[in-house]
Amino acid sequence: MAQRYGGKYSPEGGPAGAPEPRNPFRGRRRTRAGGRVNLLFIAPFPLVWRAFASDPVGMATYLGGFGALILAAWLTREGILAQEAYEARKVARRPAIPRKIFASALTGAGLALAGIAGHGPVAAAVFAVLGAVLHSFAFGLDPLKDKGMAGIDSFQQDRVARAVDEAEKHLKAMTDAIRRAEDRKLEARVERFQSTAREMFRTVEEDPRDLTAARKYLGVYLLGARDATIKFADLYSRTRDARARADYEALLTDLEQNFTARTETLLLDDRSALDVEIEVLRERLQREGVRPNGGQA
Repeated sequence: MAQRYGGKYSPEGGPAGAPEPRNPFRGRRRTRAGGRVNLLFIAPFPLVWRAFASDPVGMATYLGGFGALILAAWLTREGILAQEAYEARKVARRPAIPRKIFASALTGAGLALAGIAGHGPVAAAVFAVLGAVLHSFAFGLDPLKDKGMAGIDSFQQDRVARAVDEAEKHLKAMTDAIRRAEDRKLEARVERFQSTAREMFRTVEEDPRDLTAARKYLGVYLLGARDATIKFADLYSRTRDARARADYEALLTDLEQNFTARTETLLLDDRSALDVEIEVLRERLQREGVRPNGGQA
C-alpha cells in the first residue's frame, strides 16, 4: 500500500514516522457571509440611477431606500458572522444585538421607500412585508437564547468570555501580521497553531474553573506570540531571512506543543473531577441503602 513520503527532506520538513500535522480547518466551516450577502450590497444600486432621474422628493426617497438597504446588507453580514462565532462555541451567550432581525426590518423599510417613490403606498406596503419576510427566510433569525449556560456560574462565565475574547484579538493580530510576510506556508502554519489554541479556548469555556490554570496561556503566551509574529513579519517581508523563518517556525512548534499538553492536562483534571463526583454519589447511595437496580435494602 502506498504511503505518503515523510522524510526530513520532504516538503513538510518533518521527520519520517512523525504524526500527521494538525489540520487547521478541523472543526471549521465555510463562512456563510459571502455569496448571497455580497449580492445584497449590489442589488440596491439601481435605486441610485432612479434617484437622479426623479424630482427632488423622489430623489430623497430613493436615496433613503438605498441607504436603508445598504445598512441592511451590512447588518446581515455582521449578524451571520456573530452567529458563526456563537455556533463555534459550545458555551456562548446570544448576540447582544439581533443584527439579522434589524436587517430584515431595514430591508422592508428600504423597499417601502422605493415603492412609495415609484408605485405608491399600496405597493410600498406589499414590498415592505415581502422584503422583511423573505429576508428572514433567506438568512434566518439571530440566536435568541444562551447556549450551554445551564448550571454555570454567570460571573465565572463572564470572566471566561472576556479572557477568550482578548485571546481571539491576539490571534487576529497574528493573522493580520503574518499576511504581510506574503508566504502561504507561513500563514497555514500560523492557522495550525491557532487551531490548537482554540481547542484550549473551547475546553475552558466548557469548564470555567479551568481559567485559572489556562490564564497564562490565554494572556501572556498569546501576547508574546502576537508580538513575535509582528516583529518576524516586518523583518521577513524586508529580508527573507531563512534563519529568522526557521526560528519563528520553531517557536510556533514549541507553543503548539505546550498548548496541546496544557489542554490535555485540563481534560484529565476534568475527568478526575468527574470520577470524584461519581464516586461520592455512589457512596451516598450505598449509605442510603439504594441498590443499582433501583431497589432499596
